[in-house]
Amino acid sequence: MMARPVSEHPTDLELEILKILWSTSPMTVREVRDQLETSAGRPLTHSSVITILNIMYRKGYVKREKAGKSFQFSPAQEKQTVTGSIMGDLLTRVFDGSSSDLVLNLLETAELDSDELAELRKLITRKAKELKE
Repeated sequence: MMARPVSEHPTDLELEILKILWSTSPMTVREVRDQLETSAGRPLTHSSVITILNIMYRKGYVKREKAGKSFQFSPAQEKQTVTGSIMGDLLTRVFDGSSSDLVLNLLETAELDSDELAELRKLITRKAKELKE
């Protein structure tokens, strides 16, 4: 059996952990595990969380610092960097680089409320003004 190729983006579980660390860090393994159980509804063993955090450390997604007998983890990359990379990949692979096709797909498939649509209008207007300057 061949090993799974290393993804250039975080796995689903790695992304869940990054979201936790982006909101609060640094955190110990136990704190990350507790957050995964409560916020993500994902019960994992302590050793599983240690393994995943160490993999994430080797991939460069998290930093770790010794604090007493344990390590504290924090994100090594900003949220915008990671999400931008994922969105760029999605844009290229699924929408052939067409931003308008991506946005149209979002508008047609997502359940957007009037507040979200108003926010999108503001963002598009702001971006259009930036491009004119």
